[in-house]
Amino acid sequence: QLQASGGGLVQAGGSLRLSCAASGGTFSRYTVAWFRQAPGKEREFVAAINWSSTIAHYADSIKGRFTISRDNAKNTQYLQMNSLRPVDAAVYYCAASNTLIDGSSNGYDYNYWGQGTEVTVSS
Repeated sequence: QLQASGGGLVQAGGSLRLSCAASGGTFSRYTVAWFRQAPGKEREFVAAINWSSTIAHYADSIKGRFTISRDNAKNTQYLQMNSLRPVDAAVYYCAASNTLIDGSSNGYDYNYWGQGTEVTVSS
């Protein structure tokens, strides 16, 4: 089970850190990721990181502004979001896979999903 938190309202240019706590399973061996979905738009990949934090992938739209990380001792993944823009407003979902070795931008490759946390960015 994944539980996302940390969303909220922030001004453009501001920062937020999302967290996703996992319970059950062997989180430390899972590849984890963040996706987002804005109103009226399809879900899109944001970032992914492998179990050992040695490989991370980012969507071009957020590269250099967002950082994905994880703390296996705490069974938690994070998404540090800096320099937020109004276009970043969306519901952010955490995801995990117990089969992927490397990250994937395809949501269908992930078999566990959190409930989502909403990020609003004011201009």
